[in-house]
Amino acid sequence: MAKNSPVLASIDFVATKIIYLRGEKVLLDSDLAMLYGVETKVLKQAVRRNLERFPDDFMFELTDEEFANLRSQSVTSSWGGQRYPPFAFTEQGVAMLSGVLKSTRAIETNIAIMRTFVALRKLMLSNSQLATKIKQLEKKYDQRFKIVFDTIQQLINQEKEARPIGFEIGKNKPASM
Repeated sequence: MAKNSPVLASIDFVATKIIYLRGEKVLLDSDLAMLYGVETKVLKQAVRRNLERFPDDFMFELTDEEFANLRSQSVTSSWGGQRYPPFAFTEQGVAMLSGVLKSTRAIETNIAIMRTFVALRKLMLSNSQLATKIKQLEKKYDQRFKIVFDTIQQLINQEKEARPIGFEIGKNKPASM
């Protein structure tokens, strides 16, 4: 990838690269390398030289099973593509990358990625708050409208018991004029 290619790290674009693994939102090394404008092997080498900065809750390597599952979900060519399980970086791991990759692009990309994680956190929080509010409203209105619902149910039951409209042949004959 060319080093002077434009920064691709818009919030919307980065959000499409975030996946869930082991209960964490993570970015894979190949996606980060693309965003930083470096080769994946360069990013991995920089991380391996600084492993003490990347504890398991910052970065982990996918298991063979996770890697196989990931490959089956994406289209890859039979020649090329990743041959080794990728590293997955949590939000803290991505922040730590800024100390390992010191280019201007890396700094700009890290800022965009951090903003994406914050935006996703806000979205998830607002969705959980909305779900809580809806449940509260359901409880509130279920209690207030119980009488209305009970009355409607009684009317429906009375309607079922009511005599059918119309004539039954042989029982009710219209009066002659």
